[in-house]
Amino acid sequence: MAVKIVKGVLKTIALLIETVLLIAFALYSIMFVLCKGPSESARDLFVMSVRETSAIGFLANIFFTDEEIAAIEAKSDDVYIPPTDTSLVTIAAKDPEQTVETSAQPATDQWGLVDEDGDGIIVEEVHGSGYSGYMMVVLDPSRVIMGCVPSSFGYRGYTVAEMVEYYHAVAGINAGGFYDPNGQGNGSIPDSLVVFDGKIYYAELGVGKGFVGFDSNHIMHVGKMSKQQIIDADIQYGVCFGPALVVNGEMADESSLVSGVNPRTAIGQRSDGAVLLLVIDGRQVISMGATYLDIAEIMVRYGAVNACNLDGGSSSLMWFEGDYINNCASVIGIRPVPDTFIVLAKED
Repeated sequence: MAVKIVKGVLKTIALLIETVLLIAFALYSIMFVLCKGPSESARDLFVMSVRETSAIGFLANIFFTDEEIAAIEAKSDDVYIPPTDTSLVTIAAKDPEQTVETSAQPATDQWGLVDEDGDGIIVEEVHGSGYSGYMMVVLDPSRVIMGCVPSSFGYRGYTVAEMVEYYHAVAGINAGGFYDPNGQGNGSIPDSLVVFDGKIYYAELGVGKGFVGFDSNHIMHVGKMSKQQIIDADIQYGVCFGPALVVNGEMADESSLVSGVNPRTAIGQRSDGAVLLLVIDGRQVISMGATYLDIAEIMVRYGAVNACNLDGGSSSLMWFEGDYINNCASVIGIRPVPDTFIVLAKED
């Protein structure tokens, strides 16, 4: 009897090993076709998708040398981004004497959106081919600041929820990238320049693929700005990641929007100053993720004059009304980050 049990267990183990090997071979075959097949766009999509993921970035190295990977990733680096034209954004001045008008039917703005509950925040679901997510429109740009605790740099990061709570805010999204060796970083060290409350941190790390920040007039700037340009523009809050998605009312050159399919976070601003906060779910059956081109098109659809991609992947999260409203792609749970963009509570 014992012999039969042992044989049964061994057969089961053998079957499991065979199944795993068949699955591994099938996956390898698919990756081989993507990487070595005739489609250059399929190759680039595979490389960019895995390289944007800290946990499986090594898969690209199975099929390509470091030089070949660098050449694929560098395709978008030389695209020129003009300076932000701040005249394209006009923010209505607040009148302290003005009383809030109420009506039975909230007004629809020129982009077809309605602030039904009057809280100054509009949240809509967004859907596309292979992805879903949320767009948050914050009508008053002065309510959007960077949630960040510089005294904690190098010591600890904060989840989006923790940062929202720290500032007694009502909403927030993740922002810039961070030092994350082997996917084990604690979110405490930005991987590029950060501006908080007008002070620049980690300037020596540069701006990477792009910078996005708000000046003292709450106008958003995007581009590959130098430290001096950031100072001259009076930037108060800003992070780096990129690329720029929309620049001065025009979608960025498609050659700069080459990417894989992954969870995404982005920020934009309309001509009336309203701030657009976007998250796209990814690495899920119902939402594989989006490309840079996908989120650029979403930003244009919502009226963005300027927009920029932020850190994505397992960091992509949006907090609103006491909870995360999108799904976290991280298999290890909510990750801490060094900085966020948060929405302050509405003034009474």
